[in-house]
Amino acid sequence: MSWWRAALPGTQLIRRGSGSARQLGQAAGAAASGMGNSTSSSLGKSATAPVNQIQETISDNCVVIFSKTSCSYCTMAKKLFHDMNVNYKVVELDMLEHGSQFQDALYKMTGERTVPRIFVNGTFIGGATDTHRLHKEGKLLPLVHQCYLKKSKRKEFQ
Repeated sequence: MSWWRAALPGTQLIRRGSGSARQLGQAAGAAASGMGNSTSSSLGKSATAPVNQIQETISDNCVVIFSKTSCSYCTMAKKLFHDMNVNYKVVELDMLEHGSQFQDALYKMTGERTVPRIFVNGTFIGGATDTHRLHKEGKLLPLVHQCYLKKSKRKEFQ
């Protein structure tokens, strides 16, 4: 599965709502089941291949926030996307059985262990401060739109 693959066909660009929790990672390497402002606590039930599971989650969702429930910066980042009416996938690392292994994998991928670790359109954009900066510069929403445009084009050719 490609690291850069856009979100699953049939999702909408802007849709508000909490969505239902997605069951992700029932077995090693399971892919996300769709978009939404959802939280996954089942990612990583297996300790195998956290990088693969992370990459699949990122490729299956236009916006992914790797977070911890007690992190104020994570809350700030989630609120930003919520206030912009943009769907996002949240993976709460402190709710995962192997969350520390996923955090280690994110460190290898991004160079930092801190949360949130935010990916838009398959690309790591940084943490909460970086995300707010992109938003203030008017660059965040275009990145999100790019993901949905790619998804729409792929849907046309299927």
